[in-house]
Amino acid sequence: MRERVSAWGVGGTVPRIAAAALVVFSILYVLVIASPPSESGVGNWRTTNYGSVIDDPGAFIANLLDAATLAGWLFIVASGFSLIFGLMRVVNMAHGSFYLLGGYIAYETQQRLTAETPGFVPGELVNTWEWFIPLAVAMGCIAVVGLVIQQGLLRWTQGQDLRQALITIALSVIIADQVIAHFPRSGAFQTGGGNLATITWPGWTERRIDLRTAGVEYSLTRLFILALGIAVGVALWAWLQRTRTGMVIRAGVDDRQMTSALGINIQRTFAIAFIVGSALAAFGGTVGASQGGIASGQDGLWLLYSLVVVIVGGMGSLLGAAAGSLLVALVLTFSASYLPSTGDPAGIECCTQYSITFTFALIALVLAFRPQGLFGKVA
Repeated sequence: MRERVSAWGVGGTVPRIAAAALVVFSILYVLVIASPPSESGVGNWRTTNYGSVIDDPGAFIANLLDAATLAGWLFIVASGFSLIFGLMRVVNMAHGSFYLLGGYIAYETQQRLTAETPGFVPGELVNTWEWFIPLAVAMGCIAVVGLVIQQGLLRWTQGQDLRQALITIALSVIIADQVIAHFPRSGAFQTGGGNLATITWPGWTERRIDLRTAGVEYSLTRLFILALGIAVGVALWAWLQRTRTGMVIRAGVDDRQMTSALGINIQRTFAIAFIVGSALAAFGGTVGASQGGIASGQDGLWLLYSLVVVIVGGMGSLLGAAAGSLLVALVLTFSASYLPSTGDPAGIECCTQYSITFTFALIALVLAFRPQGLFGKVA
């Protein structure tokens, strides 16, 4: 009886085999099983938007690059959340609101910069500084907001997860309501309805790069996002592993009392970490406003994405945040592209709208076999 329980229980042999079989089938489905849409519009469970890798290798490469660049964007946002929640153990449910507010601040800043440019036409691409200056302003403003919140509210509730969660949820609601009421203040470059606002990329990013593989030409803008994500990851790793402040943060998380007894101002160090995490949320908001526009409601979505990345990758691990971002991006991208797209003779869309559910399947698999996350440490 004891052997039967261990074989069939969570983490046992049978669930592991089933999970491995599901992963293998998903890979084979993308590689060889999926079929492209037919001219008649009649589809079945194999019909997808692109077909298998054998049918359309160029689409597969493009989707793979889309996943990689989305992972860079996810990592920028989630790394700040991982630094605050995963490493410092501060429950900041307002991280998505920092993302939203940072994007709008960058938008307003770019509006004012380009308004002073003679002959500028709304919607035109801007020069490099007209993108990086709004980014710096947004990161600076949200860093100040984060410092005020950390020192004024969260510093006195350390170790009290429920109170921190309630405080930051209340703050996120307040910030979201104020964003709806006051942003965007300028409407010259506004696109769409509601309060959707879009930041313009630098002009040099509009080029497409010929990859000389399967006829794929890929957007330099998306590659730039990936480069930004990699740069953030390298900078955070160097800061946490090679600087005194980073070593103090790691030591303070492991043993706060001993670190303080050594004469180190642990509160100041944690405040610095919270500032950096908040600024990264604004960084991601600026990238988001540039890529597809920013609007009310995205704060909850990006808070959810950040939570998923930290859960999958493991709390307190920068490598885990990178791995979690990549896995979530792969699931989101490929499930949207390779789920069956037609499910009846009329050719009505079948299953691509369920792509988001595969993200939660990923969480379930990780938690079932490795509850601490891929690179998390056992408490």
